[in-house]
Amino acid sequence: MEYRKLGRTALDVSAIGLGTEYLMEQPQDTVTAVVHKAIARGINYFDLVAPDAPSRDKLGAAFAGRREQVLLTAHLGCIERGGQYRVTRDPQVSEDFFLDYLRRYGTDYVDVLFLHNNNSQEDWERLTEPGGLLDLARRFQEEGKARFIGLSGHNAAVALQVVESGYIDVLMFPVSLASDAVPGREALQDACVAHNVGLVAMKPYAGGNLLREGHIIYAEPYQMGRTQMKGAPTRFEKTATLTPVQCLAYVLSQVGVSTTVPGCENLNELAEALAYWHASEEEKDFSAVLPAFKDWASGQCVYCNHCLPCPMEIDIGKTLSLLDEAQRQSTTAVQADYEAGPIGHGARRLGRRSMTTLRADYDALPVKASDCVECGDCVERCPFEVDIIAEMHRAVEIFETAT
Repeated sequence: MEYRKLGRTALDVSAIGLGTEYLMEQPQDTVTAVVHKAIARGINYFDLVAPDAPSRDKLGAAFAGRREQVLLTAHLGCIERGGQYRVTRDPQVSEDFFLDYLRRYGTDYVDVLFLHNNNSQEDWERLTEPGGLLDLARRFQEEGKARFIGLSGHNAAVALQVVESGYIDVLMFPVSLASDAVPGREALQDACVAHNVGLVAMKPYAGGNLLREGHIIYAEPYQMGRTQMKGAPTRFEKTATLTPVQCLAYVLSQVGVSTTVPGCENLNELAEALAYWHASEEEKDFSAVLPAFKDWASGQCVYCNHCLPCPMEIDIGKTLSLLDEAQRQSTTAVQADYEAGPIGHGARRLGRRSMTTLRADYDALPVKASDCVECGDCVERCPFEVDIIAEMHRAVEIFETAT
């Protein structure tokens, strides 16, 4: 394992860390096995977003007795209500969830406390207003409950302003092959170096999209650092299948990157990420596919569920993931080894399944697309300008009325 300085924090972080969202729905033995193997292989940086209590309990159990071996993060403003992910800017609600985090992880402090999911100028102003979440984070820092303050976001222009403000020690931002042509990317990374702000590269696989089989793939504004920016890409045509090693090789070659946090939901995926360390230069070479990530478009769902909460409790991300797979479905291909990601994150690698299987998965959803009341709240929240109401109509046509 290689270790790098995390900006001005002077913390030594493993160049490959671990994102834990894909572990949220895994059983305890899988969570524990992945965390313990990661630590044994030298990973010391863990991003812990999981807002729900059961996931925190499972991860807390996995880290039991190992707190001194790891660097743990937490996110202010990421909560769960009624089984649905939510972003909040309420200081009291955020404080309650953070203190619950400390209890469930059995620790007195976190190493980096992130202001969660800042993507607009207006939101940044709200975070930094007197009595806002930045002040709350600073209080936790003064109380010894947080060593350093960070921010996570998906808008290069806003992130640049945040880095230059001097308010944060660490930036968590999407860095991947799919973001290579994003305007402002180089300036943001250079600013992190100039201001000695540690850069944590999230979404190194662009939400799993870069690992999809086939030549046509999608990667969205949220996954590339262009949320709420015009002209974002959706569709790319690559010349070859990408591997986790190639994706990580690109990310770790980028200026300013301290660590990257690939999501791994099992030991096999962890091994695929850690294979980077013994891969040959030929296996790391991503140059042949780089030209594919230069064209721009917009409007594709990435199943992130930032559109939630839905008043009808529709799992929008899962519904649209099934819809997109059905619409891509050929009449001939059925692949048994399809692996779906956790609900709200869609498929990490899309193989092909029969329509019978897709309809069965859709029928198992507790709330269907036909229950949509077209309130429009989800459309307003969507960072990618997806016409979610129209997509709900398509889901009804395909899964509820088609024969």
